[in-house]
Amino acid sequence: MNLKSITNNFTKLFPGDFSGNQMQRQTPDVLFSTIEPADFDRTELIDFNEELSIEIGLGTLENNEDFLAAQDLPENIETYATAYAGHQFGNWAGQLGDGRAIYAGEILHGDHQTEIQWKGAGATPYSRHADGRAVLRSSIREYLMSEAMFHLSVPTTRALSLSKTGEDVIRDIQYSGNPQKEQGAVVVRTSESFIRFGHFELLSARNQTDLLKQLSDYTIEKFYPEINSENNPNQYIDWFQAICNRTLRMIIDWYRVGFVHGVMNTDNMSILGLTIDYGPFSMMDGYDLEFTPNTTDLPGKRYAFGKQGQISHWNLATLANAIFPLINDPEILEKILNDYGKRFWTEHDKMLADKFGFDEVLPEDERFFTEWQQLMQDLNLDYTLFFQSLEKPASEIKIDDFSNSFYRNLNENELKRLSNFIEKYQERKLKNKISETESLELMFKTNPKFILRNYLLFEAIQEAEKGCYELFFKLKEALQNPYENRFPEFNQKRPSKYDNQTGCSQLSCSS
Repeated sequence: MNLKSITNNFTKLFPGDFSGNQMQRQTPDVLFSTIEPADFDRTELIDFNEELSIEIGLGTLENNEDFLAAQDLPENIETYATAYAGHQFGNWAGQLGDGRAIYAGEILHGDHQTEIQWKGAGATPYSRHADGRAVLRSSIREYLMSEAMFHLSVPTTRALSLSKTGEDVIRDIQYSGNPQKEQGAVVVRTSESFIRFGHFELLSARNQTDLLKQLSDYTIEKFYPEINSENNPNQYIDWFQAICNRTLRMIIDWYRVGFVHGVMNTDNMSILGLTIDYGPFSMMDGYDLEFTPNTTDLPGKRYAFGKQGQISHWNLATLANAIFPLINDPEILEKILNDYGKRFWTEHDKMLADKFGFDEVLPEDERFFTEWQQLMQDLNLDYTLFFQSLEKPASEIKIDDFSNSFYRNLNENELKRLSNFIEKYQERKLKNKISETESLELMFKTNPKFILRNYLLFEAIQEAEKGCYELFFKLKEALQNPYENRFPEFNQKRPSKYDNQTGCSQLSCSS
């Protein structure tokens, strides 16, 4: 690996605390603090994403397993953690920061910059009375899911490696007062940038307008080349509009594949519109607008599947408040936010039209989509398998095609509702201006055949904790071609034995 190419431009550009003090504390007037990763004596590399490593300019592994576990680092790497703030479950939380993430720096490959950080490599000043470690359970989930989202064409951070640390970590998975020992692990994750809404919220809350402007200018210059920043009095308005555009695309893709983030706090919102911080997430099995995989999100279900569009809108409004000193125009910000709400539903309907194989959205489709949504909700049909059942010439679709998406036995009236909907769908397909073949091709590239369901991750984790990684690697292979049915054994609804299984259908933020 080309470790000497890793630089620390961020620490050269912005004010920081260079004391290396690990004590958890407030760090006013700085954007980062230098910190040394923890020492691990018995690290073990589980997997290395060589294709990604070559793509970002790090190259092949070449016996650099120690680096992947944040050990024996070369002198050019100055490790640090950043400070940010955020709203958690709608409430202002003040300073937060990288509590389990430590940066190695950035690498420039061609014109593309990639930030590299370890998750689980030890405590930082922002760990808030925690240990900065991660467990194998949550690390496997992030490693596989971030790559699954990439191959589903959903904007996301990516995972470079997964290593065991060789130490035990104490976690209370359900916050029930029964902590247990778990195996520790470290994930190396990469992104063009890990800057979040919360970085700007922190500076705004502290009235550090000059630093807020500096970070905004840096973000525009580095990551928003489409924004004309030279002598452009509207550059911050254009930038906020671009952030909204990227966030909108991400959320629509979440709905397209059935992803539920589970903890959409503003500190978990990427300024680049990337899916970030994989915690109590889940792919949706049975369709349920009120589904949240996060036990911490109960009973209010603020971050439920059906609310993700609304919450993204709310989070963008908090970002608008944070960068307001740079724009100072409430009317234009309000207009952009109002347009976001309108565009969201327009894009959502276009996405649904693609999933159904419609070449365009017709005026009557709003009623069609609403009826479909209520049908799915009432019958709790499997979201992914339902759309797969439609992927044949419309005239050939029969009600029996949907039996694999039932999570319970449907009564006669429910079967009749489904049958009536199939007829309406067949009638709607006749209004297409494209051929049936073209319609199916549209559906094939929009509707995945493989999604990384929580029960599959649960089974892989159970095996991995016993030292067996066969299912882990099989899932890794399957997720690389999610629009092909190469692994039909994974293209199944959640087995009933996992309906209320902790760590499968119910998760916490514990990691």
